[in-house]
Amino acid sequence: MSGVVEHLVPATAVLPSAPSIRTERGQREVFCGLTGIIWLHRKIQDAFFLVVGSRTCAHLIQSAAGVMIFAEPRFATAIIDDRDLSGIADANDELDRVVNQLLARRPDIRLLFLVGSCPSEVIKLDLSRAALRLSRSFEPQVRIRSWSGSGIETTFTQGEDACLASLVPDMPSLPAEAPTSLLIVGSLADVVEDQFRRLFDALGIDNVGFLPPRNSQELPAIGPQTRYLLAQPFLADCARALEQRGAQHLPSAFPLGAEGTMAWFAAAAALFAVPQERFDAVMAAPTARARAALQPLREQLSGVSIFFFPDSQLELPLARFLSRELDMRLLEVGTPYVHRSHMAPELALLPADTVITEGQHVDNQLDRCRASKPGLVVCGLGLANPLEAEGIATKWSIELVFTPIQGFEQAGDLAELFARPLTRRNRLVV
Repeated sequence: MSGVVEHLVPATAVLPSAPSIRTERGQREVFCGLTGIIWLHRKIQDAFFLVVGSRTCAHLIQSAAGVMIFAEPRFATAIIDDRDLSGIADANDELDRVVNQLLARRPDIRLLFLVGSCPSEVIKLDLSRAALRLSRSFEPQVRIRSWSGSGIETTFTQGEDACLASLVPDMPSLPAEAPTSLLIVGSLADVVEDQFRRLFDALGIDNVGFLPPRNSQELPAIGPQTRYLLAQPFLADCARALEQRGAQHLPSAFPLGAEGTMAWFAAAAALFAVPQERFDAVMAAPTARARAALQPLREQLSGVSIFFFPDSQLELPLARFLSRELDMRLLEVGTPYVHRSHMAPELALLPADTVITEGQHVDNQLDRCRASKPGLVVCGLGLANPLEAEGIATKWSIELVFTPIQGFEQAGDLAELFARPLTRRNRLVV
């Protein structure tokens, strides 16, 4: 077929309508937004993340990250203790002292994030003002920014959203007459970013930037001719900040599985008028590898029912992947929040009868989960062990964020994450 790539996801035409979304409110089971530091500190290699919080915050980050004994991590906690909580000590003075000690000890730091937590919000410590004050002392050698990782009102992936949004004001500006550029938004494993760069190069798309960059000094420039393509579905605040700078969203399904990754690259190819023949030629080999990797896992997972508890905002793209490429049965897809615009391509690809729940009433959802007798449940750590004790196989949703799952080459690895709990259960059966 000649011409340029015109369609994001051709399969949308066969679906009569997108599924409806019901909203649920009540007690939630969520993980802390500070956990985003674990993958962000690996990505932005000259940044340091200073959590302003309690000893519990420090224990969470240390245990979740599995700090290596041969490398000094690029995150730490400024402990809020009884003197700070009682007002005996000035929290701002204490913070200034810790920051000065840190930067004297670690001259390699070029970007310092002051990360808010539940305790710092409780004592009303204004970290944005503290960042501005400290910046006057250390810029331009060290930029100091702030964002909130508090788990009081957020899900754990919103930590990355807040972090990236804090970087948008620092991005250089492009003039209005600059050529069209593409910005990939969302933290990706380096190996995935390298794979995506090679595919963009093969398509002839060379004006591509990534946020976050591997080096904080290499923030991509944006302007009115910038189109951004989301690599992660939980970046609403960052997207809003980008649009305030003039960038425009490029709608697409997310790059999970062969179909989602093909649609994601097709959106970019259509923007840059890539000829259909070139697009097909570039996509042929990686698509074939992805489908070959998925085939044995499809045989294992086909017909297995799955129930999603809301946790990461990855639930809708994952449900699309599992339903369409692995033939799993969707019992209920719970997600913390549905951004209708960002999720429109994903919703169009889900079966029309999919039960989608936005928000959570955890007791009611647990009742529905038990009644549906799922073959597999995707949930947070707080629910996994109790459900396992009841004989229900589970997959930790946080593992789906820590693991490289985007792109063609990772499609088999993504499917394996869902097959593994079932394989383990079968091996344990006596």
